[in-house]
Amino acid sequence: MSVLTRDEAQLRAQLLDVHRYTVELDLTTGDETFDSRTAIHFTARSAGDTFVELKPAELRTVTLDGQPLDPESLDDGRLPLKNLTAGEHELRVDTVMRYSRTGEGMHRFTDPSDGETYVYTQMFMDDVQRVFAAFDQPDLKAVFEVCVTAPEGWTVLANGITEQRADGVWQAAPTPLISTYLAAVAAGPWHSVRTEHRGLPFGIHCRRSLAPHLEADAEEILDITRACFDRYHEKFEEPYPFDSYDQAFVPEFNAGAMENPGLVTFRDEFVFRSAVTDTERQTRAMVIAHEMAHMWFGDLVTLKWWDDIWLNESFAEYMGYQTTAEATRFTDPWTEFGVTRKAWGYDADQRPTTHPVAPENVDDTASALLNFDGISYAKGASALRQLAAWLGEKDFLAGINTHFARHKFGNATLADFIDSLASATDRDVPAWADSWLRTTGVDTLTPRIASTDGGRTLSVDRAGSRPHRLTAGVYDRDVTDESRLVLRTRLDLDVPQSAPQPIGKRPALLLLNDGDLTYAKIRFDTESFEAVHGALSGLPDPLTRAVVWNALRDAVRDGELPPAAYLETARAHLPRETDLALVQGVLAFASGQVADQYLSVQDRPAALATLTSLCRDLLRRTEDGDHPGLRLIAVRHLVGVAAHPDTIAAWLADGTVPGGPELDPELRWHILARLAVLGATDEAEIAAELERDPSATGQEGAARCRAALPDPQTKSAAWAAMFAGDELSNYLFTATAQGFWQPEQADLVREYVPRFYADAVAVSARRGPAIAQAAGRWAFPAHAVDAENLDLGEACLRDADLTPALRRTLADRLDDLSRALRVRDGQEAPGGTREA
Repeated sequence: MSVLTRDEAQLRAQLLDVHRYTVELDLTTGDETFDSRTAIHFTARSAGDTFVELKPAELRTVTLDGQPLDPESLDDGRLPLKNLTAGEHELRVDTVMRYSRTGEGMHRFTDPSDGETYVYTQMFMDDVQRVFAAFDQPDLKAVFEVCVTAPEGWTVLANGITEQRADGVWQAAPTPLISTYLAAVAAGPWHSVRTEHRGLPFGIHCRRSLAPHLEADAEEILDITRACFDRYHEKFEEPYPFDSYDQAFVPEFNAGAMENPGLVTFRDEFVFRSAVTDTERQTRAMVIAHEMAHMWFGDLVTLKWWDDIWLNESFAEYMGYQTTAEATRFTDPWTEFGVTRKAWGYDADQRPTTHPVAPENVDDTASALLNFDGISYAKGASALRQLAAWLGEKDFLAGINTHFARHKFGNATLADFIDSLASATDRDVPAWADSWLRTTGVDTLTPRIASTDGGRTLSVDRAGSRPHRLTAGVYDRDVTDESRLVLRTRLDLDVPQSAPQPIGKRPALLLLNDGDLTYAKIRFDTESFEAVHGALSGLPDPLTRAVVWNALRDAVRDGELPPAAYLETARAHLPRETDLALVQGVLAFASGQVADQYLSVQDRPAALATLTSLCRDLLRRTEDGDHPGLRLIAVRHLVGVAAHPDTIAAWLADGTVPGGPELDPELRWHILARLAVLGATDEAEIAAELERDPSATGQEGAARCRAALPDPQTKSAAWAAMFAGDELSNYLFTATAQGFWQPEQADLVREYVPRFYADAVAVSARRGPAIAQAAGRWAFPAHAVDAENLDLGEACLRDADLTPALRRTLADRLDDLSRALRVRDGQEAPGGTREA
C-alpha cells in the first residue's frame, strides 16, 4: 500500500477544505466483513486533481456530485478524483471492509470466555482507510456524523453521545472539527458503569466477562478521571471541548491507550483480573491522565503534520505524570518515570535510529509511525519538565493557554508553539527549542570537585551541547548509621556554568540531577561511587535513588560498570528498598538484560542464583503481610529466575505461596510458563490449566507455555503458527513469540536463528505494521548474543526489502545485540550520535 507523503498532504490541504463526513457502518453482515458507506462534503478552492484513500475488500460504487466514478480506478489504496472544479462537492463511497485481527482498522474479537463478540476502531495514521473512505491527513479536520447498524443486544460507543433510533440503528452526535485519525467507534455487548460530572456524561466500559473486575475498581477509575478532569480545568483556560467522556477497555489493543475525543480506548489489561501492585495502579492512573491531556494536546489542537508528534505525545506524557502527582493519591509517579520511562528514552536516544524530539525530515506516514518511541514520549516529556523548570510553572502554563486560544479546533506546528511560549516570557525559547528539540543523543554530566583554601568547589563537565537547569545533592554519612546518607544541601545549577560552586567540606556523595529535572546521563566521582555502593538504599528520597539506579544502569550499558557489580549492588540494597517502582525496575533490568544478555552463558547460572537469593530475602522481609505489593513483585521475579522446578511446582500444586499470596490466574500461568521452559510440564497440564481459565488471557498463557516447551515438535508448530499462517491475532502472535526463545534452550532452537530473518521479512510484508513490530520486538532471537546472529541481522538490513516497521524494529534490536556483545567483551560502548 502506498503511504502519504508530506508534499502530497500539503498540496491536498492547499486544494481542499473538508467540511463533513457522514459515515454509515453495518456490523451485521458477517464475521469477516462489514459494510461502510461514506459521504464526504468538501470544497475545492481551485480546479485540480486529488485523491481519497480507502482500503476495501470490495468497492461497490463511487459517485462524485451524483456522477459515477469507475471503481476500477482504485489503485494501491487511492481513488483518484480528477478534474475537480472550484466549489462545493459531495463524494459518496459504498464499500465492503474487512475486519482486522491485528488491532488495525476495525478489530474484531470473540471472547473465548462466553462467545460474545466486540469490535472497535483504531484508525491511527493510515488505518481510517480500513474503515471508511477519507482524505486521511491530520490538517483536514471535519465534522463526523456516524451511525452504526449493530446486532441486537449490542451498545455502540462513538466520539459523541450515541442514541438508538426507532429502526435499531445507533446514531452518534456530530463531533466538533477533528482529524480523521481521531474518529472512533466501539461496539458490542459492553458492561458499562455510567455517571455524570460537571454536567457531562462519563462512562467506563469493558467486555462482559471482565464485569466483576471493572466493578471492583470502578470507583477508583472514576475518582481518578474526575480528579484529573478538574485539575486540567484549573490548568487550562479552554474547557473540555467534547460532549461526553467515555473510557472503553478493549481487547487485543496494540498501544496502551488511544486518545479518541470523547471515547478513549485502553488495552483491557488495565481491568485487573489478578493481583497487582500499587505501582501498577499508579500506571493506570497515569495513562488515564495522559489520555485526558490529549483532549487538549492533540484533539483540540492537532499537529499539522507528523513531524510534530511530540506536540501530542510529549505533552500528554508530561501532563500525565504531573497531573497524577497533583490530583490523585499517587503522589510520586515521577520515580516510576525516572526508573522506567526515562530509561526507555535513554536507550532509544543512543541507537543509530535516534531522531530529534521534533524532527524536520518526516517525509511520509510510514516514517512517522516509527517515531512513536521512547524519544517522542519519555525524552520529550523530560525536555518539557526541564522547560517548566527553566520558565517557571506560571509562564509555562500561560504559554500553553495562549497556544490553545490561538489554535483551538485547528492545527499547529513547532513554530506556532514556540511563538505561544515566547509570548509569555522574556527567555529565549527558540534557542532552547533548537538545543533540546532539534538535536539527538544524551548529554553526560560528570561532577568535578576541587580543593580550595575555603574548602571544596563543584563544577560540572558536560559531554554534549544542551543547557541544563538541575539540582546537585550534597550528602553526608549519617554519624549514627554509616549505611544512611543525609542531605546537607541542594545546589541549583545551570550547566554550562560560569564559576565553580562552593560546597564546604568533602561530601560522601555528590549527586548531579538530584530530583531528576533534566535529561542526561550522570557519572560519579570516585568517592561518591564508593558511597553509592555502600549506602544507596540509605538515601532518603526514592526519586534520588531512581537517579542513582539509572546512573548505574547507564554505566553497565556503556561498559563502565561490570554487570556483576550491578547485581552485587542490587543484592545489597534491594532487600531494603521501599519503593515498588524501583524494586520492579531494577529487577527487570537485572534479569532481562544483565542475566539474559550482558553476562556470558557460563556466568548466567550464578546471576540467576543471586537474583533468587535476593527475591527470597524480599519474601522473608514481607512475611508479616504488611507489604503485599513488594511480596508480589518478589514472587513474580523468583518464578522468572527459577533454575529448578521443585519449589514453584509445589506452589502451583498447592495453589498458593507459603505465607501468601494465593495463586490467581496470572501467577498460575507465570509459573506454568517457567515450568515449560525447564521441561517440568507438558501439553496435558497446559490444556488442563486452559480449561480452568478459558479466558483470552488464558489463551495467551497457553500459547506462551506451548511455545516454551523444550520439544522439537512444539517448537516447529509454534514457528509455523507465527510465520506460515495468518490465523494468530496480534496478541496470540506476541504470546507465542515470547515463549519461543529461551536462553536455557539455545541448542534446541539454534536452527531457527537464521530462519528468523527471512520469515520475519515475509510475514511483515504479508500482515502489516502491527505484526511487523511484534515480529521484530518479540520474535527476534535476542538470547543469541553472538557475532553470527549479528552478522545475519546486518545482512538482512542490507539486502532485504523490509517494511519500514520491521526495518526500524530490527535495527533497534541489532543495536541492542551489538551493545550486549561489547559489554560481554569488556569494551566501552560508544554513545549515540549527536547533531549540532
